[in-house]
Amino acid sequence: MKDEQDAIPHGDPLELFEAWFAEARASEPNDANAMALATATADGTPSVRMVLLKEHGPEGYVFYTNAESRKGEEIRANPRAALLFHWKSLHRQIRIEGHLEEVGPEMADAYFASRHPDSRLGSAASDQSRPLDSRKTYLDRVEDLRARFGEGVPRPQHWTGFRLVPERMEFWLSREHRLHERRQYVRSGGEWTSALLYP
Repeated sequence: MKDEQDAIPHGDPLELFEAWFAEARASEPNDANAMALATATADGTPSVRMVLLKEHGPEGYVFYTNAESRKGEEIRANPRAALLFHWKSLHRQIRIEGHLEEVGPEMADAYFASRHPDSRLGSAASDQSRPLDSRKTYLDRVEDLRARFGEGVPRPQHWTGFRLVPERMEFWLSREHRLHERRQYVRSGGEWTSALLYP
């Protein structure tokens, strides 16, 4: 039988993430940094949506959002979450689970300032996840902020970033006839252990 050797090695999952992410950035046509973010309420009711990975490193995986949105409120109530990257063209997935930490205001300010001016205006004008009577209302708010601030709209205090600190990571590789390969890594006391999983 082909593919008897393990293609996902035991070792440092953070280094393996870097290698797979680099390949995805080189091959995926759109948003290689897109990831599903799953959160839950305090009583465990789940929800999931797509967000963009904006920064990452040994400390974790950072995304930005309105902290008064549905996801923001769930994060405040239950600061544990899961991420999923799916790169279809590479036949790969990575699942990451852990706890969330809010980034500092300086980091949030720096990223907000790096965004396109219209993206900054859109974020400042949005009561994310709240009912909206018409799209015109939202666009009028954007134009009102543009008239008041031009391209210098300040970061709203409720717009911030969160870092998922990984505690469990799983790498999935598609194989012929659905004989897939999976390896799970678990961090305990700062050290990673790993084991293959049945597909």
